[in-house]
Amino acid sequence: MHSSEKRLNIVNNKINDIIKKKQQKTIPKIIAVTKTHSKDTFLPLLDLGHIHFGENKIQEAESKWPELKEKYKNIQLHMLGKLQSNKAKKAIKLFDYIHSLDNIKLASKLSQFQKELNKKVKIFIQVNLANEPQKSGILLNELEKFYNYCIEELSLNIVGLMCLPPIESGSENYFLSLKKAGEKFNLLEFSMGMSSDYEDAILNGSTFVRIGTDLFGQRNI
Repeated sequence: MHSSEKRLNIVNNKINDIIKKKQQKTIPKIIAVTKTHSKDTFLPLLDLGHIHFGENKIQEAESKWPELKEKYKNIQLHMLGKLQSNKAKKAIKLFDYIHSLDNIKLASKLSQFQKELNKKVKIFIQVNLANEPQKSGILLNELEKFYNYCIEELSLNIVGLMCLPPIESGSENYFLSLKKAGEKFNLLEFSMGMSSDYEDAILNGSTFVRIGTDLFGQRNI
C-alpha cells in the first residue's frame, strides 16, 4: 500500500471517530491538496477512487489535471488559492469548485465566463473573519450585501463559505462564526480545516476539509 493510501486511511479513521462521538449524519469530504506534489504522489489515491482534489495555482493545475480529468471521470477539482480575475476563465474551464471568491471584480468575471462557457461551478465565498489586512476575504459585516449581489445580480452558484483562521489563535471560535454566518443564508457547505486543525473544524460543522501535509508529507517548495 502506498504511503498516501495509508495516510488517507488514518485521516478517514480520525474523521469517522469524530462523527461517531458527535453523532452527526454528514461526513465531511476530504479535499486532497496536491499543490507542489508530483502526479506520482497522488495517483494512488486516484486509483483508489478518491474524488476530491485541490490546487492553489492555475498554472500548476493546468500542468497536471486536464489529462487526468479525461481518464478519471469522477474527479472533482477544487481551486483553493487566491484567484486573480484575469484567470477566471481558466478557472471556470478546469475546476468544479472555487473556494476563494473574495471580491466583486472576480465575481463579475466568474459570472461572465460561466455564461460564455455554459458551465456553472460551485463557489465558496472566502470570509476574512478576523479582519486580517494580509488576508483576502469578505468581511463579516459586508457578507450579506456581497452574497445577495452574487446571487441576485450575477446568478452565481454560491454553495457555501470558506475561511482561513489566524494561525496564532484558536480556530474553534472562527469555525463557529463561519457556520453561523452561513446558516443565515441557508448555506449547507463549509470549507473549514486543514491538516493542523481539521478535527476542530469537523466538530464545528465543516463539510469540506483541505488536507495536504497529512496525506502527502511536507510540500516541495
